Amino acid sequence: MTRSSPAVVGDIMLRDGYRVTADTSISTLADGLARHRLPGAPVVDANDRLIGFISEQDVLGQLLDSAYHCGEPSLVGELMREVVLTVTPDKSIVDLAESMRGERPKVYPVVDEGHVVGLVTRREILAALLQMRSRC
Repeated sequence: MTRSSPAVVGDIMLRDGYRVTADTSISTLADGLARHRLPGAPVVDANDRLIGFISEQDVLGQLLDSAYHCGEPSLVGELMREVVLTVTPDKSIVDLAESMRGERPKVYPVVDEGHVVGLVTRREILAALLQMRSRC
């Protein structure tokens, strides 16, 4: 059995991944997540440094209340999680796949020296594993 590339996250990550700032509205975030077909997005500052993460699950209740009561939804900074699981571009795809099993996040910001350089989702991991398997 021969293993083949891609071997690291940097080979498969979404390089121009969707990201938001703390002052992005929840409505804008929800629209962006739907357009990009992502379950969540990194929150960055003006220098593209990671400051948090926000997921569909984080905003669902807020958006529901806003839609039902026709009010203004919150801003991303009010709902984001500040503790974020991240990966680096040199992380092994196999290691990340193993850590994504179970209740782990479906999307990870890829960070290099504190800056967001991409995103990796379970979709990219599955595709990479299928490619690796096809070369066995």
